[in-house]
Amino acid sequence: MPEDPIDHIDFDELNEKAISQPLVTHIYTADPSAHVFNGKIYIYPSHDIDAGDAFDDLGSHFAMEDYHVISMDSAGGKAVDNGLALHVKDVLWAEKQMWAPDAAEKDGKYYLFFPAKDHSGIFRIGVAVSDSPSGPFVPQPEAIKESFSIDPAVFKDACPDNGGNDGSYYMYFGGIWGGQLQRWRTNSFNADQPESPVAHLPNDNEPSLCPKVAKLTDDLLEFAETPKDLLIIDENGNPLLQGDTERRFFEASWMHKYKGKYYFSYSTGDTHYLCYATGDNPYGPFTYGGRILNPVVGWTSHHSIVEFDNKWYLFYHDSSLSKGVTHLRSIKVTELIHDENGKIITIDPYK
Repeated sequence: MPEDPIDHIDFDELNEKAISQPLVTHIYTADPSAHVFNGKIYIYPSHDIDAGDAFDDLGSHFAMEDYHVISMDSAGGKAVDNGLALHVKDVLWAEKQMWAPDAAEKDGKYYLFFPAKDHSGIFRIGVAVSDSPSGPFVPQPEAIKESFSIDPAVFKDACPDNGGNDGSYYMYFGGIWGGQLQRWRTNSFNADQPESPVAHLPNDNEPSLCPKVAKLTDDLLEFAETPKDLLIIDENGNPLLQGDTERRFFEASWMHKYKGKYYFSYSTGDTHYLCYATGDNPYGPFTYGGRILNPVVGWTSHHSIVEFDNKWYLFYHDSSLSKGVTHLRSIKVTELIHDENGKIITIDPYK
């Protein structure tokens, strides 16, 4: 197992060096998905609970069972916990591990998209609906048909600056190792070697596994098409290789649009970077652009990017509040800057 990138830390000193502090401290939160609804920022994080499980490469220690929605009037304002939005016990098809969610709005309804393991131990993606951006959310009785893996991120392509932007919604998803994406390489779940996170991965000299993208139906409750690979390529037009661990996709899909360009961002997982790639349409291909965030304390990195009051912000997490306990994380926010050429300026999380 790779080491945490920041080892033997003085956490008091680390927190003094941090460029931002946890938005909430009464619970542990991670994987922040931020959106602007009705002039406010709403954050949809996962909820880290200390279940006493040992760390492993499958993420079994991430024992999340519910969601809370955090709201803010401004990026520097007070973060408010709006209470329980959805619990796994209310989701008929799900058994456990409600990992990183996302949300979207359409026609005055709010949709919470979330992964969870079903009763056979396979990750699926579900939808829950509310009249309020803070919930509570009522889940659909079944998961999305043909859904699998983790980390759904839903993007509305509503900007009229490129042709074909008709307001369609697209879901981006997938995560390797504990996220099970590698087990779907044959389009059906491969249950062999269930305790090995690297079983079924490509060889290092082969193209890396791709995140998935699918347009959603008009009611946002199902896929309108079979999910497709979202290809990430290098500067020469070649697919990133599995062995290119500092650039290849691991998990944590996100999409935003800046000056007519599509920015797909993601985590490299075991090498702890947030990276991005750019393309000309929602399906790609996407050309690797660089790093967004250098490693944080804590094993994982997961984020969202949102514009508010004409500034862009990166929402992310680290484990500084829990003093390095990797499965007890806290959400944070910092400003994100695109330079004059559209390149994202790399952020160092600690001064």
